[in-house]
Amino acid sequence: QAQLMESGGNSVQSGGSLRLSCAASEYIRAAYCMAWFRQVPGKKREGVAGIDGSGHTTYADPFKGRFAISVDNAKTTLYLQMNNLKPEDTAVYYCAATPPCGYGVGSPVETYPYNIWGQGTQVTVSS
Repeated sequence: QAQLMESGGNSVQSGGSLRLSCAASEYIRAAYCMAWFRQVPGKKREGVAGIDGSGHTTYADPFKGRFAISVDNAKTTLYLQMNNLKPEDTAVYYCAATPPCGYGVGSPVETYPYNIWGQGTQVTVSS
């Protein structure tokens, strides 16, 4: 089973940008869905963005227009470009993968039961 490892978390000021990366230890089959989630201590984990094997993407409303999810052609690295960061974006960000799936227009990130997770990377945004 593939393992995922996130990197790129850091401390930035409000309005700044970060790009998170998630390296897969082995090839994630093309039809897999991959996604970014985040969690603040004491709060429920929430979906940020997802992408399916056909390149269809979905975003939770708070992140539309600010964040962008992408995956490299080899399907070994998932990215999350985060722009115009706000203090409320402070959280641990996790990448995840799940067997073949497909996102429809407007599908929630949490549509599928993600079962492969990374260890998380901390993002801290100061005002």
